[in-house]
Amino acid sequence: MQILRGDAATPSILLARAADGAAEPSLSAAEATGAWKAWRKLVKTVSPEEIVRKITASGLRGRGGAGFPTGQKWAACASQPPGIRYAVANGFEADPGAQLDRTLMERDPHAVLEGLAFAAFAVGAHQAYVVVKSTAVVAVRRLRDALRAAEEEGLLGSDVLGSGFDLHVEVREIQGANVLGEETVLLRAIEDKRAQPDQRPPYPAEKGLWDKPTVVNNVETLAAVPWILGNGAEAFSKIGLASAPGTTLVQIGGAVKQPGIAEVVLGTTVSDLVKLAGGPSGTLKAVLVGGPSGGFLPPSELDVPLEPGALRDRGALWGSGTVLVVDDRACIVDLASLMTRFLNDEACGKTIPCRIGLRRLAEIGDRLTTGHARPDDVQLATDLSSDTRDAALCGLERSAPNPLMSGMRYFMPEFEDHIVRGICPAGVCQPLRVAAGAAQ
Repeated sequence: MQILRGDAATPSILLARAADGAAEPSLSAAEATGAWKAWRKLVKTVSPEEIVRKITASGLRGRGGAGFPTGQKWAACASQPPGIRYAVANGFEADPGAQLDRTLMERDPHAVLEGLAFAAFAVGAHQAYVVVKSTAVVAVRRLRDALRAAEEEGLLGSDVLGSGFDLHVEVREIQGANVLGEETVLLRAIEDKRAQPDQRPPYPAEKGLWDKPTVVNNVETLAAVPWILGNGAEAFSKIGLASAPGTTLVQIGGAVKQPGIAEVVLGTTVSDLVKLAGGPSGTLKAVLVGGPSGGFLPPSELDVPLEPGALRDRGALWGSGTVLVVDDRACIVDLASLMTRFLNDEACGKTIPCRIGLRRLAEIGDRLTTGHARPDDVQLATDLSSDTRDAALCGLERSAPNPLMSGMRYFMPEFEDHIVRGICPAGVCQPLRVAAGAAQ
């Protein structure tokens, strides 16, 4: 995936040390650019409590989609009664179209491992896991090569750098559906159990892997930790938004002139992201923000900043960090139906609202695109979405209604064309009639 370079004034935290995509990131080359420098210095001189305080002061929020404060999560785990604890780096990347985590793990695996080491040290864990989708073969190989090199150098393993701290890391390959992006589902998969979410509370920081306190962070979150501890929490907190500081990786694709991955500061608008990718390649119709469970935004709403709360207010989602630009050749009804059907197929079905509610939403989407819509389908979809969200056990169930709901919120005339007039203005849905003047 091509790396898009933005304004020279934008600080590079996550990709500053990233090697070329074809290059093997060796330990010596990584250390020449600053890898493991903070770890070498702090593991012997700073207490775990001080690490937690520094991360909390930085304002770092999780980059896995929810945006939960990282320091708060670490503090919760560290405060549990003495005993066995675990640290987990989530690199599964549930969105099948996303390549952000994979690109980071391929190009700078040492940043991920160093960040995970700090997380484990901060909470008192001596066993850690990096979880990767089994199909990300290059990322798996490079992580294992980086791990082996770090162990040989004494950066990981028993008595790390003579500090008395033991940390053993395992790269764990797993297979599964989109629901594995939820942290409790991921933990069950590590245990070789059925991949279904747990009721929360208790949260993983209290009762996670094998019922022990566990801290789970996205690999992008962890990759920012060495920079923070090396450059200072205050320096990080001044980048981007006060409520969500730092940078994040965004994948921009679809109907743009130059698709790729970019590192941008939090607070960058969706409109600026489209410009960073060279602008739309056709007539801009909508932007899907957040992956399959994200939301469609019309051109009039693209001034929204990349910030979890602001995106939720507009009906979108931070989610997987993907931004899909849609031009006027696409049908929003068709795309929303496709996303809903995918999420229904990927759901584990543990709860009745998820097992039945998402299936009914997918059926409504199918009716809308095949000329069998019912007059009450819009109200039925709205009611089902509300019930599914209110009873949600995991993030997939909570966000699955987003495509349909955001589509109807901003593009209701297009839905009415399908329901009332039986036509698809874009000429995509069959066997609906093609509207006069639509592209053939």
